[in-house]
Amino acid sequence: MNEETALGGVAAVPETAAAESVGGVNGEGSAPGAPHGYLGRRNDRLLLAAVAAYAILLSILMIARGISVTPDVIVVAFGLAALILGRGKLFLRDWIPFIALFFAYELMRAYADKFGLPIHVTDIVSIERIIGLGGLPTTLLQSLHQGAASNPDVLASISVIFYFLHFPLPLAIGFLLWIHRRRTYYDFVAALILLSMAAFVTYLVLPVAPPWWASEHGYVTGVLHLSQTGFNGLASFFGFHPDQYFYSYSVYSISPNEVAAFPSLHAAYPFLAFLFARRAFGKAGWLMLAYTACIWFAIVYLGEHWVVDIIGGVIYASAAYFAVTHGPVWARRFMDQAADEEIEAGVEAEDEGDAGALRRLGRRVRWALVVQGLTVTVVGALFAYGMNKLGWVGGTGTALYVLPWLAILGGLWRGAAGLVSR
Repeated sequence: MNEETALGGVAAVPETAAAESVGGVNGEGSAPGAPHGYLGRRNDRLLLAAVAAYAILLSILMIARGISVTPDVIVVAFGLAALILGRGKLFLRDWIPFIALFFAYELMRAYADKFGLPIHVTDIVSIERIIGLGGLPTTLLQSLHQGAASNPDVLASISVIFYFLHFPLPLAIGFLLWIHRRRTYYDFVAALILLSMAAFVTYLVLPVAPPWWASEHGYVTGVLHLSQTGFNGLASFFGFHPDQYFYSYSVYSISPNEVAAFPSLHAAYPFLAFLFARRAFGKAGWLMLAYTACIWFAIVYLGEHWVVDIIGGVIYASAAYFAVTHGPVWARRFMDQAADEEIEAGVEAEDEGDAGALRRLGRRVRWALVVQGLTVTVVGALFAYGMNKLGWVGGTGTALYVLPWLAILGGLWRGAAGLVSR
């Protein structure tokens, strides 16, 4: 049910029902004396608050135990939450394609620096000096804590936490959107993928070195790479050994790209999440901007990004948001078909979750598609293992290593499509 349907039906139903419709779907005001509408809004807000608290608590526990707060772990945790909410099948249908596309992007991003184009350093440094009125913003921020390289640096440890959360918390916003406004979730995913692909093309044609890289290669002096310093501070505070750090996001380790600083996706992802949070949740969404500003400070202070990278990230995120929310009619129609709002309306009307709604809507599991998807996934996984452990067709050092991973992701997408089908 979309906003126009809910609001358009007010005159045709009793006052109490109208209040429930407006309050339950949009979270906005209801007529006086409509207790069901009030309870609907209150329960909706409690659910959103519970999910937000769940994401924050999960992140705190992971950081405290030395576990990287990475998208794969967060998605599994949200999947468990969706199962508890009775939306397990719908979660798989909506999230597996998104995660597959995102991981496919990550695989491509890792190869964006393999084309031998010149790395931009000195021109970026010149722009940074203009922004810093003669000095580098990174060194200016790092001067806030003298001796940060050798002494415990609390600011670096706090910055590392925000650095870890640059994508998991936007994922939490996506999960909130998926629960509260599923159609907006699809817009968020489309904008996220569009942003990522635009960034990939930029990395391909305009490789930019980050501050720590420029310092290590002698282009600038006085810039410290404080990420490890901050992480060591976290390890000391929470009592785990840095060597025992659990890092589950294995895609980054395949072939990391060290010269993909501009635009900063650490800056862009949270800002895109803020734009959608403001659109969906009103004033509460502005809290995401404060969090985003903290990430901007963190990535500059740690020596991970230039200020110009942040500016680029904001511009790219804003462009992706505008392109999706004000896109052509055919694109909007495609997103409507992908979201299949009939499912959302049916699930919202069912207290027992998506099982009863899907059954009433005549949706079923198409096992042929599921089996096809799982078969392709298994074949891709076997080839990935063979290339990684046995050195098949050149091993992991060639671009061919992308192919089995794309097979894995494509298989997962195919299988997910068969979970909820007409």
